[in-house]
Amino acid sequence: MITALRGMKDMLQDRSKLYEYIVKTCEDVAKNYGYTQIKTPHLEETALFKRSVGESSDIVGKEMYQFTDKGNNDVCLRPEGTAGVVRAYIEAKLDRAGGVYRWFYHGSMFRYERPQKGRLREFHQFGVECFGEASVYEDASIILMISEILKRLDIKATLKINSLGDVSSMASYKEKLVKFLDANESEICDDCLRRKELNPIRTLDCKNEKCQEIYQNAPLMIENLSKEAADDFDKLKKILDENNIGYEVDPKLVRGLDYYCKTAFEFISNEIGSQSAVAGGGRYDRLVEYLGGKASYGVGFAMGIERIMEILSSRDIKNERNGVYICALDEQNLDFVYSLGTKMRDKFKVEISYEAKKLQKHLQIADNKGAKIFLCIGENERANSQIWYKNLDNKTEKTINLNELEKELDNE
Repeated sequence: MITALRGMKDMLQDRSKLYEYIVKTCEDVAKNYGYTQIKTPHLEETALFKRSVGESSDIVGKEMYQFTDKGNNDVCLRPEGTAGVVRAYIEAKLDRAGGVYRWFYHGSMFRYERPQKGRLREFHQFGVECFGEASVYEDASIILMISEILKRLDIKATLKINSLGDVSSMASYKEKLVKFLDANESEICDDCLRRKELNPIRTLDCKNEKCQEIYQNAPLMIENLSKEAADDFDKLKKILDENNIGYEVDPKLVRGLDYYCKTAFEFISNEIGSQSAVAGGGRYDRLVEYLGGKASYGVGFAMGIERIMEILSSRDIKNERNGVYICALDEQNLDFVYSLGTKMRDKFKVEISYEAKKLQKHLQIADNKGAKIFLCIGENERANSQIWYKNLDNKTEKTINLNELEKELDNE
C-alpha cells in the first residue's frame, strides 16, 4: 500500500471542514480591513527565496524542497508566502505604478523539517501583505486584524512586539552585536558563527540553550533605535493601548527571515505546547528593493493554519447545520426526488439520497451529514403533490405542497 509521505497529511471530512471554517473566518476579517485575495504559484525560482528569506536562514540552508526541473531550472516549492507575493507585485509593475495594495492569501507551504504537532512538511498558512503604506497605523491595523481573527475563533494568545529599527539604527546595532559575538566566539554554536558572517541579528533567534544563555547579555536593538524608529514604536504601543490590545515588549524577538525592519510581532498560544507562535509578522520596507523592484513599503503577517486546527480540534465545537437532504421512501419515487433535488441546486446546497430507505434511517443519515432541512417523499405525498418537511435545528415538521417548497426554504 502506498501511503502519504512523512509530514504530509490528508484533510478528510471534519478536518477539511475545520480548515474551511478557519480560512473563511480569516478571509471575512481581512476583507473588512480592505484586503482582497491574491494567488501565487507553489513553485518558484530558488533564487527568489535565497534573496528574500536569506542565505543565513535555516529555511534556505536546510529546509527547502529544492530541485532542478526538466528545463534545467533551479526551482523549489515555496517555503513561505511573502516572497512570492512580492515577486508578483514587482512583475505586475505595481511598485512603479504607485498606490497602496492590500492582499490576502492562503495555501500550502513546504519545509523539510522534523514533523511534530502543529508542524508538518506540507503546511498551510493564511497571510496578508500590504504594499505602499509607510504609516505605523497599518502595522497596528494588521495586529488588530489578527486579534479579531483569534477572537472570532475563541483562541487566547499573548502578543509580543519589538522594533528591529530602520536602516540607520540597524547599521550601528549590527556593529555592536558583532563585537559582542566576536568576544564570545569560542562559546557560540557553529550555526551562529555562520550567521555572524551573513546576518548577525539572526544569531539571537538561535534555539541552542547555551547560545541563549550567552545572548542574555547581548546588546538590544530596542536600545539603539533611531528617533524615527523609536517614535513609530511608541506610536504603535499607543494605538494598541487605545484599542485595549494587551502586549509584551520582547527586546529579544527577531523574525526568522532577513527582510524585516521596524515592527516585529508574534502571537503566542500555550494551547499546543509551550510558547507556540500561531501568527507572526512585521514590516519589511527593503524587501521589494532586494528583489529588483522600486523601493516600496511593506508589512504583513502569516498564520499557521495547522496550529489553529490543533487548538480547535481539541474542543467540542458545534458546527452549524446547513443545506437540504432530500430522499424517497420507495423505489418508484427516486427519479422524481432526483429531478426535484437537481433543480433545487440552482439556489440551495442539496444532498440527494439515491436509495429508498425507511424514514428513521434517512433521518439518521441527514443528521450525521449536518443537514438543516430534511425533505422526504413517499407514496401518499407523491399522490397529493406534497413533501414531508422537517427543520433539524428546531425539530419542527410539517407536510407542505410542492409548489410552496421554494418559498418555505427561502424563509429558513
